[in-house]
Amino acid sequence: MAEAADFQGTHPSPARRWLRRTGTLFAGVPLLTGLLQWPAVSPAAAVGSSAQAVSGAGSVSVSVNSLTPSIPGEDDTVTVSGTVTNKGKQAVTDAHVGLRVGPLLNTRSGIDNVVRNSDDVQSVIGPEVDDKYTQEYAELMPGVSQRFSISVPVDELSLGENGVYQVAVALSGQTAAQPWEQTLGVRRTLLPWQPDEVDTKTSTTFLWPLISTVHTTAETGSNEQQTPVLRDDDLAKEIAPGGRLDRMVALGKNLDITWVIDPDLLASVDAMTESYEVQGSGDTTTAGSHQAAAKRWLANVQSAVKGKEVVALPFGDPDLASLAHNGTSVTGSLSHLKEATDVVVNTVEPILHVKPTTDFAWPVNGAVDPSIVKVATSAGADKVIARSDTFRETGDLSYTPSAARPIGGGTTAIVADAPLSTVFQGDMTKASTSTLAVQRFLAQSLALGLQTSRQRSVVVAPQRTPTASQAQTMAEALKAVQDGNWSKSEDLTAAAKAEPDPAATTEVPAASSYPSSLRKQELPRSAFEQIARTQDKLDTFKMILSDPSRVVTPFGRALNRGMSVSWRGRIAEAATYRSGVEAYLDGLLDQVKLIDKSETKLSGRSATIPVTVQNNLVQGVENLTLRLTSTNPTRLEIGGDAYEEQPITVSGGHSQSVKFTTSANANGRATVIAQLYTQDGQKYGEPVTFDVKVTEITATVMLVIGGGVLLLVLAGFRMYTQRKRAAAREAQEAQEQNRVQDESPDSPQNPDILEGRPTEKPESGPGTKEPETGSETDGPEQPSDPVSDTAPENAGPSGTGERVDR
Repeated sequence: MAEAADFQGTHPSPARRWLRRTGTLFAGVPLLTGLLQWPAVSPAAAVGSSAQAVSGAGSVSVSVNSLTPSIPGEDDTVTVSGTVTNKGKQAVTDAHVGLRVGPLLNTRSGIDNVVRNSDDVQSVIGPEVDDKYTQEYAELMPGVSQRFSISVPVDELSLGENGVYQVAVALSGQTAAQPWEQTLGVRRTLLPWQPDEVDTKTSTTFLWPLISTVHTTAETGSNEQQTPVLRDDDLAKEIAPGGRLDRMVALGKNLDITWVIDPDLLASVDAMTESYEVQGSGDTTTAGSHQAAAKRWLANVQSAVKGKEVVALPFGDPDLASLAHNGTSVTGSLSHLKEATDVVVNTVEPILHVKPTTDFAWPVNGAVDPSIVKVATSAGADKVIARSDTFRETGDLSYTPSAARPIGGGTTAIVADAPLSTVFQGDMTKASTSTLAVQRFLAQSLALGLQTSRQRSVVVAPQRTPTASQAQTMAEALKAVQDGNWSKSEDLTAAAKAEPDPAATTEVPAASSYPSSLRKQELPRSAFEQIARTQDKLDTFKMILSDPSRVVTPFGRALNRGMSVSWRGRIAEAATYRSGVEAYLDGLLDQVKLIDKSETKLSGRSATIPVTVQNNLVQGVENLTLRLTSTNPTRLEIGGDAYEEQPITVSGGHSQSVKFTTSANANGRATVIAQLYTQDGQKYGEPVTFDVKVTEITATVMLVIGGGVLLLVLAGFRMYTQRKRAAAREAQEAQEQNRVQDESPDSPQNPDILEGRPTEKPESGPGTKEPETGSETDGPEQPSDPVSDTAPENAGPSGTGERVDR
């Protein structure tokens, strides 16, 4: 029977416990007698010896994995479960785990102190609860863990007035080196005790953030739908069942919270509901396949936010502190914040079917200074969510004031409570860490509520992107406090309108008080300079497009993403993203360009030079001017001057050649520059430079040309005189024929004449004169006369189109 009591999970009888402790006492008598013979040891030395015997956290690690209920009532039974692990080199024997209840914690700082020293075995814990609420172990071997679960009725815990109590789970035992009972391991936790409702409940606002990192690029497909391209497929994992964002929505649906949403997240998931691409290695992309998950998640979000307040941050969640400290000196940086705010309503409302609130700004960790407040309100927000660890109280208030603080200029600072807001940071995958976080949140909330009977509004602003386990812990803590007796839920707008405490600090912290750890993570000035450079290129590009919206919208949102809070701690990755956006825009700009030309030869006084503009975009370009400039106008003029300009309009996927008139004034080589200009006179693209080799017309060539012209004139004059002579002969012949007819006899006695018969030639006789040689009277041909090699000339006028012989 005695041996059975030493097995794990069994409880010895009170008599055996008394005998065991009495035996230990008597066994220590000889040791005590020997010690008394030594010289007295100083108190400091005694403490040092004790610290060496039982140092730090102890040789046994105790974990509290669950404490239920988190907020017990008068009739409840508190159950504490966990594990004990022997981390020493010796076995622990005759061990047991028991509960101890410490004194009431009167301050919030006292609660934090308990958490910081939750495993300290040296500090006083308090008496152990009755022996019957323990669990014993015969032996704990080194490196071995054992489970425990202890249930104690609330009335056995001796809880007194309302407040927060520390509860310790302690393991006591002995080792071969120290064969007496001692505390070898402890774990403290917190137990809120408020069985009755308070008269004045604290109004609690809990922000529930739906924010992710940057996933979408500026690149879109060339099709009409402009298929989006994502930089990775990690968003699909977050919205998949069990993913981080899936858990955030599922848990938040049943809680009284204020949703804080980045519109970029909604836009990215909405893009995934249709066809989308994911960047691969190099320039490759793969088709996305998570349309169903995207549709399901958006449907769940729509259902979860129904009837709840939705606060929308500027698109992409811009880093306000980085912008204030490093970006305001870069021209145009603040305009990006304004654009990111202006697109919020048209992004959120069509997707969630609720109208969001857009007048809240949320700097990183709620850390503010005057420059951050100025930037935060520059885009229209008049409420800035700060946090009490930077917006500290400078007075001597004995309680935590309400969150709303008027800070001047019509701006209200909403100061979130730092202890409540930072509870859920860290690894919440461990049950012990999560349980302690829940109890710590509840303890801080109750302690805050019991500080004063004044009505106050408290805001909890947790980390921006909680993990799934952190979200689970947040939900458990929030559910418990909403079911408690000292708090009631309130949305953020109501908290901002709550009457501020006149004694609360309203002075914005100085720039010197901004945490250096946060400043080191800010985006550098070079980031904003690159964004400004990309914006300048975008402004130039959109001026020439027939449909600028296809480019302005995706690139504008990408520039917003380039200054996102999510890049903190990832400066190199942020630079890669911004460079990718700029490089992609450069590639589009280069799709509209001049075609290179080789050397051109000009052999006349004037000629035309063609220049070709190529447009490889899917849409047309317009509002462009092509200017052709001669670097040596004294040798080569273009359009009668040093340069000539012509308007350009080119359809998508086409080229257009433009001809320029040139005039040569001298021999030699002249350099010509072709350059495109936008409507406002800005250069577009790279110029094309080529040489024109000019050959001036020489004197010999001019003489040859002049002689040819003279021959043509003489030939024309000869033709004119020939025609005139021919006409004169015809007229003379006609007159002669008429004269002969008039002189011939008309009598009929001459039948030969009347009948037309030839008359006989009279014989020559005396007195008859012979015709002279060379007269116009035809004589007999002589043998020595040459034969004609041409046909007889036609003396009449030549007909139209006929060849005129010369």
